[in-house]
Amino acid sequence: MSLQNRNVDTNSKRLLGVEKWTDLVGNLLVSIFHRITLFGIGAATAWSSAETFQSIFLKGTSSIQDLLLLFIYLEIGAMVGIYFKTNHMPVRFLIYVAITAVTRLIIDLVNKHEANMEIFLLGLTILILALANALVRYASHKFPSNTNDVN
Repeated sequence: MSLQNRNVDTNSKRLLGVEKWTDLVGNLLVSIFHRITLFGIGAATAWSSAETFQSIFLKGTSSIQDLLLLFIYLEIGAMVGIYFKTNHMPVRFLIYVAITAVTRLIIDLVNKHEANMEIFLLGLTILILALANALVRYASHKFPSNTNDVN
């Protein structure tokens, strides 16, 4: 083996070593960022939920919007927990949150006695989200991933 070939082999090994090291550091930084962000989202969700409960107790009654808001917080908390355990984002939970949020908008419009095209369009939005949820469920059943996916 010539000296030039040995230098190329040594440089290739160094380059592979640097790539492995940078991959390791990059993966560690991404993992730390995920953990910090998940704790932040979890803490903000718990705080918002506690504020909603406090508001309900101060009012002395709860409305359907309050209950739906608590349901949204529950779904967000469940998403954080599932992501912590599996490192997968449960897409269906995002769809549930969207459906619940649109339902809150519809109830708000109905309470204002504004029966108009906007309510129809919001109802259509819920239908589309429900179909998207069915499609995600079907796709995850028909084409399961190799991991323990929660979608």
